Order: sequence, then C-alpha cells, then structure tokens
Amino acid sequence: MTDRMETAREIEALLFAAAGALSERDLAGRLPEGADVAGALEELVARYAGRGVVLTQVAGGWRFQTAEDLAWLMTQERDEPRRLSKAAQETLAIIAYHQPVTRAEIESVRGVQASRGTLDVLLELGMVRMRGRRRTPGRPVTYGTTDAFLEHYGLAALADLPGMAEMRTAGLLSLDLPADFALPDPNAASADEDPLEADAPEFHVDYLEEDS
Repeated sequence: MTDRMETAREIEALLFAAAGALSERDLAGRLPEGADVAGALEELVARYAGRGVVLTQVAGGWRFQTAEDLAWLMTQERDEPRRLSKAAQETLAIIAYHQPVTRAEIESVRGVQASRGTLDVLLELGMVRMRGRRRTPGRPVTYGTTDAFLEHYGLAALADLPGMAEMRTAGLLSLDLPADFALPDPNAASADEDPLEADAPEFHVDYLEEDS
C-alpha cells in the first residue's frame, strides 16, 4: 500500500507538470520499474473525486482538469476559443464518424461542395490529419481525427462519441449504414487505404468553390 501511495504521489507530480495528457505508458516510462501505474491512477481518481480539480482520462491519456460543474468559474479567465463554422462542425462530425474519408465522400454526405478552407481550418487546429490515400483512381487523400480532437471534446476514445442516432437524423451519418456499423479506430489502417509515404513530396489540399 505504501508503494502505491508513493507511486500516486509521483504520478500526481508528473501530471501537474505535464503540458498535456499522459498515457499509462508515458507514466510507466518515467517511474521506477514495476510501479503499479494502474493502481496508483485508481487511487488518484478516488482521491480527487468531488474536488475542484479531478483526474480525467482523455484521448488515451490522463490529465487533471477543472470539475465540470465549476467550469462557469473559469469563463472570465479563459481566452475565447476559436469558433468553428457550421460547415466546419459538420465536416468534423463526418470525418469522426466515417474515417478514413475523402473530401469527395465528405461532400457526398453533406450534399454540398466543400467550403473553401474548411479542411484547412481543421488541419490547422490539429483536429484532423491527412492519414493516407484511397486505393482508387486518382489516389485521393483520406482524413481522420487526432488525439487533439478527442482531448478538445473530453473523449477517452471514439467509442465515446455521442448521439449516433441524432447524427443520422442531421444527415451527418449515412442512413444506409449496416446494422453492425462500429466507430472507426483513427489509428488503424483501412483495407482500401495506403498510408502516406514519410518521404513523399508535400502536397496540398485542393478545394472547390465555397458553399453557401
């Protein structure tokens, strides 16, 4: 028990000093060999439960953050986050639920041509990434979400995405999805997708005219 408490203290110090979430693997790599990382995290979760700062799992990692019910206290102290346009929000939702997905496939789901710069904004914010090329004529680029997307929305994994039925109603998920449809793993390779070559020449995204 003493060892676990000491490991909890060490993890507490690491997480408070970290700029972002740390995975159990990250923590284990900085702690003495054999440290009970999982047990120490359970100890910290219980210790901070109900306090102003809580230990939360996001994007496969752990971080301390303000308790949700106290977020209103921070509203005057925080910078106003960059707001996404409706087109960007729709595009982000489509990528999250359909990934890996191409620009043409995004347009097909939305029913309109891609807004000029929409993908640029999502790429710049680090919410999405170019992850591969479809094995079809033209070799179009495929897009997927990032850990920054999960962290921004406080999700531990894509499986925690809310409202699949509501997304379908809004037209952001295809209505003809099979009954066994499962949320994609943003890091897993798709059978019809090749990864981007690390040494391939840099390319840029081409956009169509801006939608109304």
